[in-house]
Amino acid sequence: MQIYLDNAATTPLDPEVIDVMVEVMKDDFGNPSSIHAHGRRAKTIVEKARKTIAQLLHASPAEIFFTSGGTEADNMAIVRSVEDLGVTNIITSAVEHHAVLHTVEELEKTGKVFLHLVQLDATGNVDYEHLEQLLAAHPKALVSLMHANNELGNLTDIQRVSELCQQYNAVFHSDTVQTMGHYPHDLSQLHIDFITGAAHKFHGPKGVGFLYINSKNKIKPFIYGGAQERNMRGGTENVYGIVGLAKALEIAYRDMEEHRAYIQGLKDYMITRLQEVIPDVRFNGNVDADQSLYTVLNVSLPCTDMDDMLLFNLDIDGISVSGGSACSSGSNIGSHVLQAIQAKNDRPAIRFSFSKNNTRAEIDIVVAKLQEICRG
Repeated sequence: MQIYLDNAATTPLDPEVIDVMVEVMKDDFGNPSSIHAHGRRAKTIVEKARKTIAQLLHASPAEIFFTSGGTEADNMAIVRSVEDLGVTNIITSAVEHHAVLHTVEELEKTGKVFLHLVQLDATGNVDYEHLEQLLAAHPKALVSLMHANNELGNLTDIQRVSELCQQYNAVFHSDTVQTMGHYPHDLSQLHIDFITGAAHKFHGPKGVGFLYINSKNKIKPFIYGGAQERNMRGGTENVYGIVGLAKALEIAYRDMEEHRAYIQGLKDYMITRLQEVIPDVRFNGNVDADQSLYTVLNVSLPCTDMDDMLLFNLDIDGISVSGGSACSSGSNIGSHVLQAIQAKNDRPAIRFSFSKNNTRAEIDIVVAKLQEICRG
């Protein structure tokens, strides 16, 4: 039996998404930049998908730009903010996704910006008072803080951050890759400059995502070479990927409340079962439902002698998860997120991430296997 609990890495394609993508693959192969009938039809399909996404997010279609995924979208928002919006200071945190951290570190290394890290508490939450202090000292900065941490599941109050950014005339970018399709985003109410999405995090295809750019921001292209995406991103559009993205997000919004309640139930059930059978089990990050992404649970285990073999043993038993510790060993440099919150080096950590496809029966099997491993 194969059990997949690594949905924060990628999710399986929804059958409805496959159906619409296959239809486009078979019938709508034209290049959207071509002016003949085949090209016009493909262009219409792309623009219809853009409109669908914009309506779901309460944005304008002109504010949605398709990319190859979340990483490109994050890079575009950050780099173009520095190049085109006059940003010389960036405020972020030590637990951001590498798509953000590596980008801002490179900009600092080349002397383009000064980098400032907002303080975190022991659980990994943003210190909003320190954030305001940094904003007061560095007005007109770029603030880049993710909505939900991909390893811990901690939620950032992006409404509160947006209000602070407004107060200090800062540019606000949030990596919303983990929450897109899992929480509603109403961009008519949220004052934010950039958010990102990646289809494969909500049962869409890999290799396609989008960047929301608030219409007040006038930036130059990130990729040159063509007039696609209203001159903002050169390269032929991934038409069937874009269709799959729009369909996946449409399904996610349609079924959001049902799936949220179901998946939160799975997470709560796993927490309870682990506490029942494994003494001294702990959890990295927040686990309270109102402070934590319901699809992610980071478990800290007391079975220290199994650290190096834990994921391997689970994989042998058909259980797919992600993990790591805060320490460095060999080629494994450890988790920068766990290091940032000073998680104990001698406790292996596993990230379980759930989807609508998982079941309580699967949770029972995984918990029993962890109990067996920790008993030795």
